[in-house]
Amino acid sequence: FYGPFREALDSNPRLPDEGWTVPPNKRTYQQNPANYKEALLEAELDEAEGADILLVKPGLPYLDVVKGISEQSNLPVAVYHVSGEYAMLKAAANNGWLDEKESVLEVLLSMRRAGANLILTYYAKEAAAWLQDSPSRCHR
Repeated sequence: FYGPFREALDSNPRLPDEGWTVPPNKRTYQQNPANYKEALLEAELDEAEGADILLVKPGLPYLDVVKGISEQSNLPVAVYHVSGEYAMLKAAANNGWLDEKESVLEVLLSMRRAGANLILTYYAKEAAAWLQDSPSRCHR
């Protein structure tokens, strides 16, 4: 889900020297995406260590985690709608497979409904304009 961002910034992992190897995948430094309980535990530990906010990324594949964290914590929960999620919606809209405005607003609403207090998205400007045109779609 992060490829479009990395490609745009030319920020794919590189070897700093001969003795260093690029990890073959994120398993060595990220949580197991299949382990829901671990995600909740890690969020609890982050809060105990003094976190001001809890961030879930990417957003769509982990709405269950957003829901769980929002139910167990009083901290704000943020969702990062990452570049790959944006690219999927944009490509589908450009190919005429879906209505961009309706689909994006539905995705963002699903994040809010799951418990996100904040949503970071590449669609921020468009969504703000679309919501201003349709105030009844805003969830308060």
